[in-house]
Amino acid sequence: MGKFDGYMICTDLDGTLYRNDKTVSAENREAIEYFKREGGYFTFVTGRMPYYSWTAYDAAKPNVPFGAINGGCIYDGEKKEYIWKIALPAESLELVRYIDERFPTAGIKMCCFDKVYFAKDDDSTERFRQITGVPKINCDYHGFSEPIGKIAFSTLDEGLMNEMIQALAEHPMYGDFDFVRSERSLYEVSPKGIHKGVALVKLADHLGIDISHTISIGDYNNDIGMLRAAGIGVAVANATAEAKSAADRVTVSNE
Repeated sequence: MGKFDGYMICTDLDGTLYRNDKTVSAENREAIEYFKREGGYFTFVTGRMPYYSWTAYDAAKPNVPFGAINGGCIYDGEKKEYIWKIALPAESLELVRYIDERFPTAGIKMCCFDKVYFAKDDDSTERFRQITGVPKINCDYHGFSEPIGKIAFSTLDEGLMNEMIQALAEHPMYGDFDFVRSERSLYEVSPKGIHKGVALVKLADHLGIDISHTISIGDYNNDIGMLRAAGIGVAVANATAEAKSAADRVTVSNE
């Protein structure tokens, strides 16, 4: 019996477990290994797709499956297979057309379950490819039929980002989906009711963990569902004001 049997810590990556240089501190690595040796389950829930989460997987070293796609799937990193996933309905392509026609300079990514497609390119999508290493696979969204985990609208222009967010809020289908700003340059569309908290609950159920024995840690608005769902939600000091308001506790920064 370990002192942390029956407990699960679930963290966000960028801005939380990761320092600004995309590394995990030696202190945190040691604490994670101690927690696991004493029977604890350690994992993460990320906005990334599983197929470009391997650097994170190697850095975090979870001992159970992890959540991805902002809560839209549970993935077994050992077996390299989905335990659970949910796709956007085909009607979501109307939002792609809507943004494409009104904001032709914005980037648009269709994040599917085994690859990412680029419907529109801009500086933010190029930066994304440099960071993740995913190949440039362009697509025509008209008639696109592959199951989509999430759609990401992106721009490095803060003014344009705010205009897109406002335009989507005014769209008649806005209430049919979930929208979240996962970082400064990304505004993402998920199936209705899907967020990181859903993945945390499903992970706890999968592992037989009481939800009151879960701890989540995050920094950004796409972590809010996870912070609220966990037994204890912890925001790092560099978190957004919204994430801090959703958390039970605020701790030190990701640095």
